[in-house]
Amino acid sequence: MSFPAPRPGLVIRYSYLWTHEADAGQEEGVKDRPCAIILVVSDEDGRQRVRVLPITHSPPADARDGLEIPLPTKTRLGLDSARSWIVLTEANDFFWPGADLRFLPSRGPESAAYGMLPPKLFKALQERLQARYYRGMISIVPRTE
Repeated sequence: MSFPAPRPGLVIRYSYLWTHEADAGQEEGVKDRPCAIILVVSDEDGRQRVRVLPITHSPPADARDGLEIPLPTKTRLGLDSARSWIVLTEANDFFWPGADLRFLPSRGPESAAYGMLPPKLFKALQERLQARYYRGMISIVPRTE
């Protein structure tokens, strides 16, 4: 199997584990969803640790907690036309490709990626996320294999 290379800004299909699910003792995500890769770091063994943010249709209670994805971007990625936000309050970390990476229905490994966020949107995402991260306003759920 040949998965796409993980890159910051790549939107993937992933079984995301929410912080409240992890806190309740769950180890598996309930729903496969688009997630945006925001960080890729290689360790001394050459393994790539990836950090992803979930994408949801639920608007954030506080507008600062999410970044809306413009409809033209959603269309280009092949996502539905409903409004969606990248959640800025939590993330999952895992080793690529990991057991929770998912294929699009009836497709192979290359389908695990929807495509890239536009550079301008990704830059806005990085800036907003960085401010939250340095203030300790993001929860990170480490995933195991």
